[in-house]
Amino acid sequence: MRAGISGEPPSAAELETLALDALARLPDAFKPHVEGVVVQIADFAEREVLDELGITDPWELSGLYHGRPMDQQSVWDTGDMPPIVTLFRMPLLAEWVETGGRLDALIFHVVVHEIGHHFGLSDDDMHALEDSADD
Repeated sequence: MRAGISGEPPSAAELETLALDALARLPDAFKPHVEGVVVQIADFAEREVLDELGITDPWELSGLYHGRPMDQQSVWDTGDMPPIVTLFRMPLLAEWVETGGRLDALIFHVVVHEIGHHFGLSDDDMHALEDSADD
């Protein structure tokens, strides 16, 4: 995806659509387990989130998973908020411009990484999941 005719960078709504498309591309075995995951877009992570993660530069964080991983969930858990994948628009757009790649591929990569936290996956598992997704 490239910026529109007006030259404006993709909006938060456009990034959300790409993120939802990325979830839809996951292998069928994963899809029922991501139905309750909320996707949201923010320009940057809040300072307190960055501080909590030990990140000083807000341009360094492009996505974040917030929630209890599935491997730590129990039927006895109640009152938990739904899991949330947040994509940070400005760092993503900067990376997109810097790398010259496809925006949908970048969004897919970040969504798979963040949703991997939902499943409690290792980095190797996340790479395998990304490789096995529909193109």
